[in-house]
Amino acid sequence: MTTLHHAIETYRGHTIPHFRFVERRHIWFAISGAMVALSLIGLVVRGLNYSIDFEGGARIQYPLESDATVTDIQRVMADAGRDGAEVQIVGGDQVAIRTESLADVGDSDALIRTLAEQGGVDLADVNVEDIGPTFGADVRRQAITGLVIVLAAISLYIALRFEPTMALGGMIALVHDVVITAGIYALVGREVTPETVIAILTILGFSLYDTVVIYDKIKENTESSGLVSRLGYPGVVDQSLNQVLMRSVNTSLVVLLPILSLLLFGGDTLKDFAFAMFVGVAIGVYSSIYLAAPLLVPLKMRDRRLRQLEARRVARQRAGTAAEAGSSPATETASAARTSDAAARSATARTGSRPRPKSKRRPSAKRKRR
Repeated sequence: MTTLHHAIETYRGHTIPHFRFVERRHIWFAISGAMVALSLIGLVVRGLNYSIDFEGGARIQYPLESDATVTDIQRVMADAGRDGAEVQIVGGDQVAIRTESLADVGDSDALIRTLAEQGGVDLADVNVEDIGPTFGADVRRQAITGLVIVLAAISLYIALRFEPTMALGGMIALVHDVVITAGIYALVGREVTPETVIAILTILGFSLYDTVVIYDKIKENTESSGLVSRLGYPGVVDQSLNQVLMRSVNTSLVVLLPILSLLLFGGDTLKDFAFAMFVGVAIGVYSSIYLAAPLLVPLKMRDRRLRQLEARRVARQRAGTAAEAGSSPATETASAARTSDAAARSATARTGSRPRPKSKRRPSAKRKRR
């Protein structure tokens, strides 16, 4: 019951936890490295599934009210010169076709009419999106340019607001978030749309917010030279993380719960956006606590002044330990002496009274002769 009460008090922020984040930073770095490596493998092996907004092409969607199969629809597309068309029947009553642009098809209107007749629907029910390859390449280039500009602006802001070392740590954490989010998209095969890019930019903003909160607390605590001398820089970072931990967790939960509802109950477009947001926010919370802050320790400990303070702190700690070890035999001797005196006083008390002092006899007076 006491443990549950302590956990509740810690979650509410009434008690500061004492997790050793910095001491176990090599474990967190190994976990991050494994996730980044797995993401890079997914990006290289499987690649990203770009939508037609980035690659160009045509997307045809219409309801299916006949018994036409995927093979039947692919045969119609092949007759129009689109042998590699990707055809899916979603939910049993919705056709989704993705193929190259229809601009060079001789009679694209005839193809659309044939598909409508085969599906048993009106021509107006067929939705066609056709994007040229040049426009798709422009969209992709603009998305990459926007991402680079955002990362550079964030790095500059952190460097000016705090210090360049923190800017480097924050930048590594942001790149970590983007790579893992993109890797998860590659591994699960989800389509990358413009909404995905918007979600990733939003993720970077949220991750930056969480990192700035932690960095601000570290900066505030490291301004106290007495605290740095007593705990060392790693200890100050650890204490700062524990002080803002519950704030970060609660803020993240407030953001993740609405995103989870969109992911479970939203439409297809909202689900794509919500999936990127959910993955990115979760990774951003992890990187802010387990990567961005602990990463400051090896970066900052290259500073000569901090190394000297750490060396003095370790020397004082060792001297204190040696002094305690050296004083323990004398303490035991004094305790034994006090115990012996107490035993003597107890034995004296049991005799009933104090020993009488010996009486001195007076010498007898000489008799006078008469």
